[in-house]
Amino acid sequence: MSKGVLLVNLGSPDSTDPKDVKKYLGEFLMDPRVIDVPLWARTLLVKGIILNTRPKKSAAAYKKIWWEEGSPLIVLSERLQKKVADRTSVPIGLAMRYGAMSIKKGLQELHDKGVNEVMIVPLYPQFAMATTETILVLAEELRAEHFPNMKITDVPAFYNKPEYIEVLSGSIKEHLEGIEYEHLLFSYHGVPERHIRKSDISNGNCKMDGKCCFKKGSKQHEFCYRHQCEMTTVQVAKKLGLKNGTYSTSFQSRLGFDPWLKPYTDRTIERMGKEGIKKMAIVTPAFVSDCLETLEEIAMEGEEIFHEVGGKEFTTIPCLNDRDDWAEVVANWINEWVSVKTQLV
Repeated sequence: MSKGVLLVNLGSPDSTDPKDVKKYLGEFLMDPRVIDVPLWARTLLVKGIILNTRPKKSAAAYKKIWWEEGSPLIVLSERLQKKVADRTSVPIGLAMRYGAMSIKKGLQELHDKGVNEVMIVPLYPQFAMATTETILVLAEELRAEHFPNMKITDVPAFYNKPEYIEVLSGSIKEHLEGIEYEHLLFSYHGVPERHIRKSDISNGNCKMDGKCCFKKGSKQHEFCYRHQCEMTTVQVAKKLGLKNGTYSTSFQSRLGFDPWLKPYTDRTIERMGKEGIKKMAIVTPAFVSDCLETLEEIAMEGEEIFHEVGGKEFTTIPCLNDRDDWAEVVANWINEWVSVKTQLV
């Protein structure tokens, strides 16, 4: 078996032109694992409402964060790909779940290099329907239809891998060196509460009260996004020796009127400012690459909210992006897989 790896991230519009943004949002929001309602309702919501109102606003937001080289998420993902490739002996491909750099294209490029055993690395620390699951489901559909002789495996959610926690903690410590702050907020991408229930393999044991997230040994935690976010915070806080009350978890980027995971990041930032916190820092551990949600929603909108309610210093900690130690961790996972598989073949 000839082995290869496909790193997969979210994706990006081709440009900041509203037409390109509309095309990208259409593909993204019509994914049944992103907006998980019946097709007729999803079509009405996305094509009848969102795509007629949101593209111009989103395009303006992308313009604020767009780099000369292109989309920050794409550029950073490509830099990570190169660093990982330099540390491994097998072909390293890169794909996006949405947009021009499709998973089909990524698998085809590996196939053309003679690869028939692919390890997919979803670049998401925590499992969620709208991230890891949609990547793996689509990859399997593509394999069955276009690459029947290809074997696919994947890297599971790595939120609790010690080496990931080590790198994330080190990055936070490095960026907070010499900076005074009163509170460190861990902001994760939000999901509708119903996504948590749909991923609950315990047949309804999840009460959505946050308590079960902290119970030890529960099998349902393997697919519980909320638990995995909470545990990321807990493990990093322990690693950094943070005191209770000086850090917390919140969720950003909600859409629509259904209940999403709480507390909401924007309201948390506002509340803390109103309560007298003058210096806060924020990190976004649901993302490994800086993107619209981190560079615009947090670093720009979040800071504006904080200042409007009396906050003074707002420190945004970058994602892991293409840090050397992060690239080393990913490469080690790949090299371990290559080694084990080689022994078995």
